[in-house]
Amino acid sequence: MKKELRHWTVDMGNTRIKCGVFLEGELLESNSFTDLLSFKNYFRPEVDEQVIISSVKWSENELKETVKFPFLFFDRNTPLPVNNDYASSETLGLDRIAAVIGGRHLKKSGPLLCIDLGTCITYDFLDENDRFKGGAISPGISLRSRAMHEFTARLPLVHLTGENFPVTGTDTVSCMQSGIFHGVMGEMKEYIRYYQKAFGEVHVFISGGDAEIFESLIKDHIFVIPNLVLYGLDRILTYNVEK
Repeated sequence: MKKELRHWTVDMGNTRIKCGVFLEGELLESNSFTDLLSFKNYFRPEVDEQVIISSVKWSENELKETVKFPFLFFDRNTPLPVNNDYASSETLGLDRIAAVIGGRHLKKSGPLLCIDLGTCITYDFLDENDRFKGGAISPGISLRSRAMHEFTARLPLVHLTGENFPVTGTDTVSCMQSGIFHGVMGEMKEYIRYYQKAFGEVHVFISGGDAEIFESLIKDHIFVIPNLVLYGLDRILTYNVEK
């Protein structure tokens, strides 16, 4: 019996390294690391298993010195299973295109809006013809909190934990939390409303490190998938292996 070989997907971002292990398109496990050494201690592909790495911190040559296993390095020359209509493709974050490809893996047809809640919030639109059209970028939750703290004299650095943030704050911290949470919530709702009005039934995927804070948005055609980029990397890897 032929052994089923897994896919390892690695997304090396600004602050964390995310790794997913897939088998035939299904996510078996995922982990997140704060440093390269912890990731290397976990990373143990078997012979003939496929690996894809996307990195904003290290180049392909730097990683080849560290990762002693063959891998596909995801860059702007990597063949993709969608068409890219972005006007400045040289500045397009690869996690953005990976997210919409992950969304297409999960929803095989129709337009998609992928919202990634990371350091920045990105809104990315894939039309019904599998053409990536672009979207929007705004400050993420941590950036909004840091900006208020670092560019004012007395506002503290606040964090969001849980999902219950009253609109009317009763002290400085809760007022800041309300401004951040409901500001982001309102922003997302407005983008979703716009795309659904313009394109009809649009499936929406919310992903990224802060995605679970907004699980209250889940309803018909809106899904919270924190590891959407890893799904996209797996689909890109499969597409290139099969070429």
